[in-house]
Amino acid sequence: MDRTVKSPEFWERTDSILPTILAPLGGVYDACARARTALTSPQSAPVPVVCVGNAVVGGAGKTPCAMALLSRLRAAGIDAQAISRGYGGRTTGPHRVDAGSQSAEEVGDEPLLLARVAPTWVARDKAAAARAAADDGARVVVLDDGLQNPALKKDLSVLVIDSSVGIGNGRVIPAGPLREPLTRALDRVHAAIVLDGTGAGQTGGWPEMIGRLHEKMPVHCARLVPTATALSLLERPVLAFAGLGHPAKFFSLLHGMGCDLVGTIAFPDHHRYTPEDIMGVVEAAAAGRARPVTTAKDAVRLPEDARVMVDVIEVIVEFQDESGIDRLLQPVVQAAADQTGTPGTCLS
Repeated sequence: MDRTVKSPEFWERTDSILPTILAPLGGVYDACARARTALTSPQSAPVPVVCVGNAVVGGAGKTPCAMALLSRLRAAGIDAQAISRGYGGRTTGPHRVDAGSQSAEEVGDEPLLLARVAPTWVARDKAAAARAAADDGARVVVLDDGLQNPALKKDLSVLVIDSSVGIGNGRVIPAGPLREPLTRALDRVHAAIVLDGTGAGQTGGWPEMIGRLHEKMPVHCARLVPTATALSLLERPVLAFAGLGHPAKFFSLLHGMGCDLVGTIAFPDHHRYTPEDIMGVVEAAAAGRARPVTTAKDAVRLPEDARVMVDVIEVIVEFQDESGIDRLLQPVVQAAADQTGTPGTCLS
């Protein structure tokens, strides 16, 4: 069954009457979320937990940021492992992902990306996944999403905001894209990452806005940048396609890279590509004498036989102040050292 998602257009608009009509339902959604949090006693994990979350539905760049933090921790010699719900997959877990043999249909697309940089667990029960990771040798676990899940106690929570998308019309589901009011999300995190998913390095005024809402909140600016391999793919015209929460960000990234973009095709978020989908893309690219390109997240959802027909644009998160990110992670690293009785590692 296709489980693709497309957000309503009025979520991005402030001049529509629909958000006002749906606002009472947003209030009900928010009240239920508050009640769930109040009635849930969070479980402590055997190891420190870092949560990388957001306040909106889809498309904020949580997974690339989680991968970046995992990479920094592991580069410092710390066994950091990832936990993901595995949206779109059928595995309930806790299950350790085998990226070499498993598909997005089994474990979801995001876990396959996380597993490239660290051992990754898929689980509906985040506390059980944290215990499984600790039994597997993890000294720190990084939770990709889960900021609104009160079942697991977090030692460090980070809110990711995409500077080019923001929070839409600023209303709570179903009136808007917010999972919870932004002010409440900021009250529960230790820092914010303002990520420019288009790669231009624009902040959209978000550091200043966060400062007004939460004066002492540390804000770390970052952007997505293509790898050297990705840049080498753009020596000829390309046709880009993506099934993301905000595919326009990928297309803007390609524009910023200076590529000759002959066309774009947008699919719904988490779209499960069929052979017919890919043949349509390939034929459209051939008509424009171009090469089809897509994102790494989309690539893991392609039919296996179709992957050789498409080039993948790999990106990484580049932080404006890398030493600031290391300082943010340092207390977690020290807590892991204290629990295991090993000397602490200084990231900076």
